[in-house]
Amino acid sequence: MSDFKVRQVGAPNTLDYRVFFEDGQKKPISPFHDIPLFANEAKTVLNMVVEIPRWTNGKLEISKEETLNPIKQDVKKGKLRYVRNCFPHHGYIWNYGAFPQTWEDPSATHPDTKAKGDNDPLDVCEIGEQVAYTGQVKQVKVLGVMALLDEGETDWKVLVVDVNDPLASKLNDIEDVERHLPGLIRATNEWFRIYKIPDGKPENQFAFSGEAKNKRHLPGLIRATNEWFRIYKIPDGKPENQFAFSGEAKNKKYATEVIHECNEAWKRLVGGQADPAGVIHECNEAWKRLVGGQADPAGVSIVNSTQQGTKGFNDSSIGNVPAANPQPSGPIDPSIDKWFFISSSSI
Repeated sequence: MSDFKVRQVGAPNTLDYRVFFEDGQKKPISPFHDIPLFANEAKTVLNMVVEIPRWTNGKLEISKEETLNPIKQDVKKGKLRYVRNCFPHHGYIWNYGAFPQTWEDPSATHPDTKAKGDNDPLDVCEIGEQVAYTGQVKQVKVLGVMALLDEGETDWKVLVVDVNDPLASKLNDIEDVERHLPGLIRATNEWFRIYKIPDGKPENQFAFSGEAKNKRHLPGLIRATNEWFRIYKIPDGKPENQFAFSGEAKNKKYATEVIHECNEAWKRLVGGQADPAGVIHECNEAWKRLVGGQADPAGVSIVNSTQQGTKGFNDSSIGNVPAANPQPSGPIDPSIDKWFFISSSSI
């Protein structure tokens, strides 16, 4: 159970909605910089910040630009953004979020994907049975990773499961997913493949040739996850996403390296100095450089309330966080519930 709490300000589905974070003493903190990446000393359990609960459509995300990085809904041309529904799917098909203290460095080209980072925290898909809530901090274990190539940038997607999920003891690597969750991969594959089509966009591209590393053991799960990421933008008129490695999902070992790389990138961002040695490690190191002033923040707020000695440390910033003011959800345009029926001739 996490000691972190949320401070909701405003109404969901509105431009002013924000979800701030507090520690156990109700001190405002940043979900990007102040929540630790690892939840145990052995570094086998990680903290995941949930941005988007399963079955919902709103494109919520940690705000990189705002002080203390609250979660807010993404906006394009003054309008709230939502993922569209491609029959028979509705919204996101897992709890979607990010790993804290990771950063995909936009100045660093990954040797496997041959593309630079997307300037965001490392993305996470949690496949457990519980529907999470926005701002929930889950303790998860890593199962595998995929690499989406989005507009020429590397956008890692790490597959995880909540350690408290009933199946957690049986899910230990990517090969276990299809065995215990048959059909999930297949559905995810379709989701990725078609979700951008309603918006007139092409399929996304993946690294790993779009196949699972151990494809003989989980043809369904890997293809499904590949499909979701490749197509989910199609209802917005965008082309399909592209993946590195031809869309292949990599196993737990590779995923752990990805997370390490992004944590290292974050360390460089806020003050670290180690070079990347794996994906997760690299993203953590990049974050260290980010908050430590050794990396170009590129519009990212590095203000934090716990990382003493870093360039962004500012304990006084907590006084600028609004008081909790939760409001009922605002209305959602009925068109967001529309199903898009995709002909096989379109894909």
